[in-house]
Amino acid sequence: MPTEIPDILVDSFGRRHNNLRVSVTDRCNLRCVYCMPEEVTFLPRAELLTFEEIERVARVATTLGVNKVRLTGGEPLLRRDLPRLVERLANVPGLSDVGLTTNGILLAREARRLREAGLERINISLDTMDREKFQQITRRDDFDRVIEGILAAKEAGFHPIKVNAVAIRGFTEDDVVPLARFALEHGLEMRFIEYMPLDAGRLWEREKVLFAAEMIELLEKGIAPLRPAANQDPRAPALDYDYTDGSGSVGFIASVSRPFCMSCNRLRLTAEGKLRNCLFSLEETDVRGLLREGGTDPEIAQAIRSCVAAKWEGHEINTARFIQPDRMMHSIGG
Repeated sequence: MPTEIPDILVDSFGRRHNNLRVSVTDRCNLRCVYCMPEEVTFLPRAELLTFEEIERVARVATTLGVNKVRLTGGEPLLRRDLPRLVERLANVPGLSDVGLTTNGILLAREARRLREAGLERINISLDTMDREKFQQITRRDDFDRVIEGILAAKEAGFHPIKVNAVAIRGFTEDDVVPLARFALEHGLEMRFIEYMPLDAGRLWEREKVLFAAEMIELLEKGIAPLRPAANQDPRAPALDYDYTDGSGSVGFIASVSRPFCMSCNRLRLTAEGKLRNCLFSLEETDVRGLLREGGTDPEIAQAIRSCVAAKWEGHEINTARFIQPDRMMHSIGG
């Protein structure tokens, strides 16, 4: 019997969307200065999508060509019994890749359960190898727990493990080489992310962005020369480089200096069930209302299609037209 070919989510610029990022909570156990304020009012539990609702959206999305799901937050491991959701998603026909982005604080206790539930890939946020600076950035003293979580993920058999670091000019230059060395020592994939305008205090300025080119220069001086990696995925957000000494690789998400908008394949579902076609989107599509008011799968599919169809050309960070969204990063989903 022939396999049914799903519809394809293509926007008006010809970009095909197969990657759904799902925020399971807006709550976080850190207060990173580039993401959220110290005092936050979080969503009531009743407003969050249930695991069953998330699974239903994922099932409908696979009929439209989505084959990758990444769970985010806030901090997703604050959502009780998250491995149960991972297991449900891992069993959705058509989903070939279920991933997770976490700050790692609770990972040591959950890594093995997540792996056994079917989690394929894991990204862990860590901006510095300096304990005092970690506390400055996150407003919490949990550096050791993050390291413990990374090592637990290794022990549980996750590979590759990606470590994500936000790079801010005048603040994190000294962290680039130590982070990269730590990643090489432990067989991790280090990825540096240019500072983006999603901060709570709206203090972002282009002058505060530590650009990928500058980080490459730091790494070449501190570790070894770099060359662009062969066979890169043109739709992946990271620019990958290999160390010429064969020691490993490193990636850069250069959202500001080298925007990848024209190859973007992502859409996002917030914790309370709003679809967003861009991290910096100013408009959202309500899916929770459909889910809770008797909406059919075709109606949910149409909402997803319409959201993708309305996607703009790009975020315009580098233009005078850029408007920072009202939502902060923790409430959108990383």
